[in-house]
Amino acid sequence: MPWIVLLISAVLEAVWATALGRSEGFSRPLPTVIFAIGLVLSMTTLGYAAKHIPISTAYAIWTGTGAALTVAYAMATGHEVVTGLKVIFLCGIIGAVIGLKLVKAPSDPRTATPTTSEGSHQATT
Repeated sequence: MPWIVLLISAVLEAVWATALGRSEGFSRPLPTVIFAIGLVLSMTTLGYAAKHIPISTAYAIWTGTGAALTVAYAMATGHEVVTGLKVIFLCGIIGAVIGLKLVKAPSDPRTATPTTSEGSHQATT
């Protein structure tokens, strides 16, 4: 569930980033309201996801996915010119995001759960 929430948060990041651009310096009311609501929801859902996913991974996925979606939406709506290099670089961002999801973090011996109970160790003198 945290990964789904993180992806929702990234979509919301793209929403508020797009609305920010269309607000024309917060002078247009509707995009400004969409920006504010999208920002609050995006940060709230990112905060939830970061409780369950390391913040370094969650933040990288959030920013990468949000940025890729923002550019893809701008290209799809004609606000951004589509070029081969942009598509290649967007695919690179998406590939990196997928890679971060697939890579398993090595076990940290400082936080690993002991396999034996504390009472089973006896001191030898």
